[in-house]
Amino acid sequence: MKIYRITNKRDYLPLLLLADEQENMVEKYLDKGIMFVLDDDGIKAEIVICDEGNGVPEIKNLAVEPKFQRQGYGRKLINFVCEYYRGKYSFIQVGTGNSPLTVPFYEKCGFRRSRIVKNFFTKNYDHPINECGIQLTDMIYLTKELK
Repeated sequence: MKIYRITNKRDYLPLLLLADEQENMVEKYLDKGIMFVLDDDGIKAEIVICDEGNGVPEIKNLAVEPKFQRQGYGRKLINFVCEYYRGKYSFIQVGTGNSPLTVPFYEKCGFRRSRIVKNFFTKNYDHPINECGIQLTDMIYLTKELK
């Protein structure tokens, strides 16, 4: 298994769209982000991190190929980027939908809820975004200390 940085990020658009299904939203952060992929006999997952200018790197996209989900690949990428940014930043953050799938995943990875942006998904996406049968409305921000 290898994790490495990618420069040809648009080649991974189908994987990126698994985590953020509206392409114009992905375009807002793709060029300024750093992308890493996890290769384990083929690309299994990717992560995009952006410096939003507030002194805290933000996970903008984390996606695992569907047939390889729940096998620890997402957690491995989280651990990798936390180590990568340790010593450079004090915290890392992620914004995700109010989903019973993703919020608990990040909490299990050591993130703590920090703030909510009400109606983010209904205001910024051109169609309803649903996960686990729930329409996503609010953006939940979580942070993790990089110690």
